[in-house]
Amino acid sequence: MNRFIPGLLMAALWVLLLYIAPPLIFWFVMTVGAAAALHEFFRMAVKTPGSGTRTLAIASSLSPVLAAYAGSPAAVLTGSYLALLGLALLVIFFYTAFADPLAFLLNAGFSVFYVSLCCAFIILLRGLPDGSHWLLILTAITAGSDTGAYYAGRAFGKRKLCPPVSPKKTVNGAIGGMLAAVAAAVLLGCILLPEVSCLKMAVAALLLAAVGIVGDLLESVIKRGTGCKDSGTMLKGHGGLLDRADSLLFAAPLLHTLLAWGFFA
Repeated sequence: MNRFIPGLLMAALWVLLLYIAPPLIFWFVMTVGAAAALHEFFRMAVKTPGSGTRTLAIASSLSPVLAAYAGSPAAVLTGSYLALLGLALLVIFFYTAFADPLAFLLNAGFSVFYVSLCCAFIILLRGLPDGSHWLLILTAITAGSDTGAYYAGRAFGKRKLCPPVSPKKTVNGAIGGMLAAVAAAVLLGCILLPEVSCLKMAVAALLLAAVGIVGDLLESVIKRGTGCKDSGTMLKGHGGLLDRADSLLFAAPLLHTLLAWGFFA
């Protein structure tokens, strides 16, 4: 129950944001969420001399998300450059304040791509034709993969998928998760986007679910490397924002790329 009620509320809020909220509100909420996710990442992996430096670094790392309001990949790319420029200037002018300037630059720079750039693609997806439908399908793919992997792993899982990173994940669980993701994508696709081929939707779901698993494992690498059980405690029973959004973040740029390349045409 501690997980079900917050999960239901998050799902309801997400649907409202996708279908009711105007673009400006969606962008604002995603920006706040990205800032919170960056705070979680910095808390785990980025050592700063003080709270003021951390705030400046997070503000700089947020640039791709802020630039996504323009609605173009070019603007997001410029925002990514500005984020790295801001972090570089922060290290250069406060070099002696950092215990390990290079480690800060590398870890904070990674946050620009891992959190901000991927989050910016969620905003870009929302702005595409039928973008809300595609984002709901992507959410169903990642959530279906996660749920399917859990139950398939419990029922059939024996062979470990990547035990040094995540001891509980199994190969059978991953296969079950991908099959669940395909089922969810095809079902929702038939309802929301009937013009899209079921075969193409299934192939895309397999790719997106696989990338989502990589995103999940990547966050496990970060948590294992920093000694953290969860990325945060913001979502009661669900950990932090990164714990819930790791797969979605990693899969969003791929879906945007598939749409840009006309894969579903």
